[in-house]
Amino acid sequence: MEKVERLIRTWVATQQEVQVTETVAEISGGRITLLNVVQGLGEYLISDEGEMRSKGVSFLSAVLKKSSPDSFSRQAVRVLMTFYCGKLDDTETIVPSLQGLVTLVTLPRFTSSDALEVAKALFTHVKMRALTVHPRYAAFSILDTLVSNHRESLKSMGKEFLTGYLNIADGEKDPRNLFLAFSINRVLLIEFDISSHVESFFDVTFCYFPITFRPPPDDPYGITPEQLKEKLLGCLSATPAFGRLGIDLFIEKLTAGSPVTKRDALKALQVCLPVYGSGTAEMSSKKLWNCLRLEIFQPVDVETEDSALLATQVLVKTIYEGQDVQVDGVEGFARAITQECLEILKQPEKSQARHAIKTICALLSTTPSVSRYVIAKAIPHFIGLFQNPDEIANRDSVVSHLVDICEALRESPQVTNGEGDLASLKDETLGVFVVGLKAFSSRRSALRGLRSMVETQGLITGEELSFIVHSVNEVILDEEDDEETSDALVKLLASISTASAQHVTGGALPLLFIALPDEAPSRDSPIEISKYRRVLQLLARLCIQPTLFETLVIRLSAKLDILFSRAVDAEDTEPIAAYAHSLLQTLSRVLAVKVKENHVDIPKYLDLLVIPLYNLFVLSALRRPDGIATNERLLVVAGKVISFVVRVLFTRKQEELVNGLSALYQGGVTDTITTGHKKLPADAKFTPFKVSWELTPSLANLISLLAAAVLQLRQEVGVPPHGDSMNEHFKRALVWSVNVAQNTLQRDSMLHMVASRVNKRIVDLGPFIDELLPEFWKEYIKNNQLPATTRKNALTAWLWVVKGLLVRGDPRALSLTENLFDLFSDEAINWDAASSIGKIAAATEVLTKTNYVVTKFLAVQKFTNELLPRLMKNAQVSSDPVVQTAYLVGLSSLMRVVHKATYAHEMPTLMPLLLRGLSLPDNEIRVGVIDTLIATTDPNSKDNELVSEYASSLITVMLKNAKVKDMVSPAVRVSALRYIGILPSAVRYDILHPQKATVIRELSTCLDDPRRVVRDEAVYARTKW
Repeated sequence: MEKVERLIRTWVATQQEVQVTETVAEISGGRITLLNVVQGLGEYLISDEGEMRSKGVSFLSAVLKKSSPDSFSRQAVRVLMTFYCGKLDDTETIVPSLQGLVTLVTLPRFTSSDALEVAKALFTHVKMRALTVHPRYAAFSILDTLVSNHRESLKSMGKEFLTGYLNIADGEKDPRNLFLAFSINRVLLIEFDISSHVESFFDVTFCYFPITFRPPPDDPYGITPEQLKEKLLGCLSATPAFGRLGIDLFIEKLTAGSPVTKRDALKALQVCLPVYGSGTAEMSSKKLWNCLRLEIFQPVDVETEDSALLATQVLVKTIYEGQDVQVDGVEGFARAITQECLEILKQPEKSQARHAIKTICALLSTTPSVSRYVIAKAIPHFIGLFQNPDEIANRDSVVSHLVDICEALRESPQVTNGEGDLASLKDETLGVFVVGLKAFSSRRSALRGLRSMVETQGLITGEELSFIVHSVNEVILDEEDDEETSDALVKLLASISTASAQHVTGGALPLLFIALPDEAPSRDSPIEISKYRRVLQLLARLCIQPTLFETLVIRLSAKLDILFSRAVDAEDTEPIAAYAHSLLQTLSRVLAVKVKENHVDIPKYLDLLVIPLYNLFVLSALRRPDGIATNERLLVVAGKVISFVVRVLFTRKQEELVNGLSALYQGGVTDTITTGHKKLPADAKFTPFKVSWELTPSLANLISLLAAAVLQLRQEVGVPPHGDSMNEHFKRALVWSVNVAQNTLQRDSMLHMVASRVNKRIVDLGPFIDELLPEFWKEYIKNNQLPATTRKNALTAWLWVVKGLLVRGDPRALSLTENLFDLFSDEAINWDAASSIGKIAAATEVLTKTNYVVTKFLAVQKFTNELLPRLMKNAQVSSDPVVQTAYLVGLSSLMRVVHKATYAHEMPTLMPLLLRGLSLPDNEIRVGVIDTLIATTDPNSKDNELVSEYASSLITVMLKNAKVKDMVSPAVRVSALRYIGILPSAVRYDILHPQKATVIRELSTCLDDPRRVVRDEAVYARTKW
């Protein structure tokens, strides 16, 4: 007992949590009881000083809160309940008493009889207006627990409880307290008899509508306006008794409220009307429609209009729910607004017609009876308008409105396609759309209408699908169609193919394929060229489904065969190459979509498309090495086609393919890859790696097709070397790229394969990385006796190997990169060596997960973090100007390819270096520096202190780089002008003002730049200034 008294005295003096914790521990250990605590508090509980009484009750409540619920007997709960209720009439102890009751009412031995006494005490003694926020919250928490756990007992209090609660809830404004109050309100409104208190509950509930609360920035409770709105809506829609009163209030808010208030009122109507019932809704329908009509036909914004339409739907549903009458039996509200809208739609071209048709479409998704009535009235109305000779000029509007109805019916849950629905008017509607196809003005709408009918389940028969395709064929090649019309046409045919592909393959596709010429149009035939390009665009968007794509592959492959065979003897091959490129580009676009959508039919095109492509290109190249088969643009797009197919092949199929390709490209063995009527003759010599450069240098361009397949190989698939070991094979590949490759396509194709294989098969290439690669460095890069061009090509080959290692996080990538710093003093290639640092870290489409490359998270960032400090330091302090400049080049190249977060904290040090970089003669470096500055300058903030500090220098150097007389590179001029345009948004006006006149004057000269893209940037920048 002495210890309890000591703990109490200490707490009263210090009010520290530790004494409460020790007291609870003593009670839990059985060394003291709660009675001992009450006895120890005796002098405080009966003290004449209000502060002492408050502290005594507070200590007891704190102990109660921390104690285990099972440590209280029934008698203890009863005693505590009586004690706390008695203290509620004391203004000094009411706050801690409420805190104690918050815990007490949750105890398992707190009974229903106790709940009645607590409720009566609250209603008698607690005056909410005299309390601050926290005690009021405690009172609401007590009531919330009582209502949740002892609802039936509270009902026995009848009007006493409801009246007491209304007094408690009246006038509350705190959001957290309202959150609890709304929860209590909903339970009382639903489960208690409020018939004699309807208006009182209406007053304490609807007074908060609409919620205008906006939480402060540092709100500790996290109550959002949306949460309060949802809770309040639950109260507003809790009982039909609010019907007449609530609707009148909603009408008032719709009449005089702001757009936000109107939207809240409309949402409340959508939730409340079904609860208020059909009788109340019908009685108020005229007044409601007057308000809703205004928001639909004269909307302040789209969101409010949509909400008003939805409220109209709910109103009609509420009135007509459960009524199953015939078309002529629909009376009242739905009939009135339908007739009103159709009256407006007698002039379909007017602006109000757009709102009227939206209302009509909203009615279609209400009830079956109303939907049937609207269909029976609206569709004949538009059919009659379409057939009226006086309305020919308005046919597009008529068809468009009819389409809106069909689309609404397609999405409507009320559509059954039975008698009296759209099915009974199908023929007339279909006839309108088919006739509408023939006029250019209404074609797009007609196509949309046909599509909606096709997509309405069970509406269109097979014969009708065939008729639609036949009708579309009459306009499918019309060159007057714009892009949107073509898009609508493709979507229609795609919908038909989904329903029945045979109608498209047998109807529309033959017409499109016939429109493709067998011979390439000449250069002076722009109309023919435009025609086949349009047809190919249609095919690319249409032939995505498996059945249609197979037809596309067969037909386009036949066209390619014809083109390649005729190109062998043609004098002018450019038109043929352009046509073939378009054909291959079509296949590539469709395959890209199919791969993205994970179509399962792609692997079969290894035999149907990929192998024939290799046949086609190899055979044509052997017949005419300088023909279209070695055209670089054609090979690139053919490589994309091959890549898409090989990527999805299983391991075994990839192995079979790569073995055949290896034998073909490295050994000249054609049997394993070339088949069919295009099979190469036995004496054919296809050796692209051993070409005679005097005769057939372009034959090596076909290596790009090999690379297209190799880059897509899975990690477990190896490429067999020819003749020598795997490691020697890779070094020979690097040497080939340096000494033999004659163009970028050949060189990149080889190096991309090397980088990909190094990344995926590093286990097999230890000697190559550790021994042969250093030998290659010494022989071809470090050797300053070789021509600079040779050394630069070797440097490119070497960096691709390092890229392959870096992406997979191999530590040797960093050690190999260290070699680059040894070249910084070599003026022949030091800038190339420095810029290689950025190229190594740059992202590339070659080394991605899509191509089954091994990647390690943050590998590039670690690489950057290692090199950036070294580059920064030496770009500042290096004593050799040549080396210092090389470090600056390396720094610029690295910053250009990494995220700004990597170096943002170093910008105060980097800014002077970047300004120096803008004086370097390399235009690519200048573009990189300006792009870095753009990335680090926030155009949405005026707090760019660093930019502000250097604003004058930046403006001067950017203006110099923006003028054509000082800078020949358009890319640099564009970047400089773009940065100048950012500065007014990123730097305070008082800093830029002294430069304003100069900048505007200098930008005027840029407005006469010979490049349009530069002029556009100059106009934008000058406008900003």
